[in-house]
Amino acid sequence: MTAREILADFPAGGPRGSRPAEERAEQLSKAGTPATVVMDLDSDRFLVVPECVS
Repeated sequence: MTAREILADFPAGGPRGSRPAEERAEQLSKAGTPATVVMDLDSDRFLVVPECVS
């Protein structure tokens, strides 16, 4: 596995209906930095990372 840049991270146990990681990824994408959300199971956190460009 290769290391990836983490743009932001949020705990998985946020309030019901709250999606701060997805909201941050959307903000970054609109600002020109395509981003997506992945789950880090080991730390129980959502990570906002740059989208992979093939």
